[in-house]
Amino acid sequence: MPSFTIKHATVEDIPVIISVQEKTWEPTYSDILSKEQIDYMFEKIYSFESLKNQMTVAGHHFMILLNQDQPEGFVSVSEDELGKFKLHKIYVLPATQGSGAGKYLLNETENYVRSVGGKVLVLNVNKYNKAKTFYERMGFQVTGEQDIPIGPYWMNDFILEKELK
Repeated sequence: MPSFTIKHATVEDIPVIISVQEKTWEPTYSDILSKEQIDYMFEKIYSFESLKNQMTVAGHHFMILLNQDQPEGFVSVSEDELGKFKLHKIYVLPATQGSGAGKYLLNETENYVRSVGGKVLVLNVNKYNKAKTFYERMGFQVTGEQDIPIGPYWMNDFILEKELK
């Protein structure tokens, strides 16, 4: 039986975030993106320096999902405009998916966002990512589409939004 808790991350937790990411990205994106694009994005977004910059300069708040004190996922959010927060990252280890971990992590993220004055949570999801169905079950609605250049590659995303009550 899972026993989930949340740890609000600091720079010292970056190696844990990278470890979870290394175990999550390839299984998540290997059917959607080329190996070269996955490697490129991983280096651009998940290097120690990039994550440190996201935490200390860009204002991203990271939370780590623990199951009996073992890291099994993480999330990152920041306020884009007054009351509107962007969910930048949410990942759960493949072995943990389907256990309620993602639902728990997203609910705790929503609780955090509400606690700091957030009224709306927005996220992007790749058009071919099966997680879109999960977000819709969690109350998010598609509000648009966005093509984002990342170096020589493109991310083709849906934009989803949820009003927090």
